[in-house]
Amino acid sequence: MKYSTNIQVKNSGDHFETTALVGDHVVIFDEPSSHGGTDKAPTPHQMLLSALGACIAITLRMYADRKQWDLKKIVIYLNMEKVNELSRDAGNPMNDEITKIYRKVEFGGDLSQEQLKRLEIISNKCPVHKTLTGKILVEDFPS
Repeated sequence: MKYSTNIQVKNSGDHFETTALVGDHVVIFDEPSSHGGTDKAPTPHQMLLSALGACIAITLRMYADRKQWDLKKIVIYLNMEKVNELSRDAGNPMNDEITKIYRKVEFGGDLSQEQLKRLEIISNKCPVHKTLTGKILVEDFPS
């Protein structure tokens, strides 16, 4: 999928506070005061986790609605950390920094164990989850 208009992100010199123009929407990012920001908005990593959670919730809602299941509520808890893991590349031990994303999905409603298992499977099929777990290339726009 390629969007019809580009997302534009601007930092106008007000330290870390940064604005993204996303279609007709404005999204603000910042850093916490402990990192030199003013804590006026979520950090980019918090927004990344929020995007994943929102995508999971929307995907689950679409699926449950289509199946006409009694899914009353979806609550998703997310967090992340950077960890160093020892890997072996061609026999040479190396420390690789990886990002671990932790999540917990809770459901409310009158759902069977089979439905709950199916919802757990579907939660891993949202487009943002697929993007984050797939190969990603970040490139400049072509000239």
